[in-house]
Amino acid sequence: MCVCGEHDWGWGRCAPSLVLLLSLLSAAPFGLRGEETRQVSLEVIPGQLGTSQNLLHVRAVGTNSTLHYVWSSLGPPAVVLVATNTSHSTLGVNWSLLLSPEPDGGLTVLPKDSVQFSSTLVFTRLLEFDSTNVSDGAAAPPGKTYPPYSLAEFSWNNISDSLDPATLSATFQGRPKADPTGAFTNGSIAFRVQAFSRSGRPAQPPRLLHTADTCQLEVALVGASPRGNRSLFGLEVATLGQGPDCPSVQKQHTIDDEYAPAVFQVDQLLWGSFLGFVQWRPVAFSQQQKGRESALSCQASHLHHTSEYFLPQSPIVRAFFGSQNNFCAFNLTFGASTGPGYWDQHYLSWSMLLGMGLPPVDTLSPLVLGIMAVALGAPGLMLLGGGLVLLLRHRRHSEYQSIN
Repeated sequence: MCVCGEHDWGWGRCAPSLVLLLSLLSAAPFGLRGEETRQVSLEVIPGQLGTSQNLLHVRAVGTNSTLHYVWSSLGPPAVVLVATNTSHSTLGVNWSLLLSPEPDGGLTVLPKDSVQFSSTLVFTRLLEFDSTNVSDGAAAPPGKTYPPYSLAEFSWNNISDSLDPATLSATFQGRPKADPTGAFTNGSIAFRVQAFSRSGRPAQPPRLLHTADTCQLEVALVGASPRGNRSLFGLEVATLGQGPDCPSVQKQHTIDDEYAPAVFQVDQLLWGSFLGFVQWRPVAFSQQQKGRESALSCQASHLHHTSEYFLPQSPIVRAFFGSQNNFCAFNLTFGASTGPGYWDQHYLSWSMLLGMGLPPVDTLSPLVLGIMAVALGAPGLMLLGGGLVLLLRHRRHSEYQSIN
């Protein structure tokens, strides 16, 4: 693993050494070392008077642990992650507290002493930049900055309408409550959540390797009218810091690009001593048919503390963590001033994986292993064949006896 520095984009993976893998295993609590399969359920928590308040609970039960993902669009879209060391932990919601101005204690996981890890992600703002006169796609910010859209000021669909138990997925879809320019008249932003009961890969790029300890989030901006001819979009993402410091961000590199051709990098954010993580490939797509021709670079800024400016508050985060203000944030920017871009089809999608325990580690694919075997095996076979020829020739000469 490499500490995150310059964000050159690529889609790859690098397998850590055995020593590093063993150190990660020893650092993680026993209940967070992962399980091959889990019993996963999705539930929309009913609000007061039976109405939905868009609170989605993903519960993944293993042999000796339970993972809870609580997603909500109360305020800005957010998720609270909680891992426990028992298969019997439960989520408690006090709606009166959660919807009050002081929601502390409105969200709990019981028994409290079973909680091994907890953190959160909050998607606070949709960013937009005009890159018309910008030639350097790595500029920060990448062009003129338009006033951001606060995702706390969006109205969202009823999550129950999109709940799909068969695929373990649900979608939060929203648009601004006030839209004076009409930018979202025919557009929306969607947050599609999907859980998994076992390991595998999605059929569509970027095909991140998932496990039963993870959830995938796909963010899609569709049909919104940009405010510039060549607008770039981005997301502001916030999380709780670990003590006085922000979580660490790392990169992985590899030569193996079978699952996402031409992309040689995976970025990941790590909470604590490998207790939780977020992974993404630094790539987005400007078409629904995701492929190399529609791939956009994804630039991530460094994490920074947010104490110097206002951050939209999430009721579920306040309800579970109390009035903490140790938040860190970073920005994701999708695309560059040169095409392709959102302006092609007014479409943009980006995916990330979040989970608890050890991050999934990609190894060399069967295709690459086969190529290596052929590349390394052919010279070996030639040497072996040459050696056999010389040996046979030597035996023929050694068995010859002169008549004299």
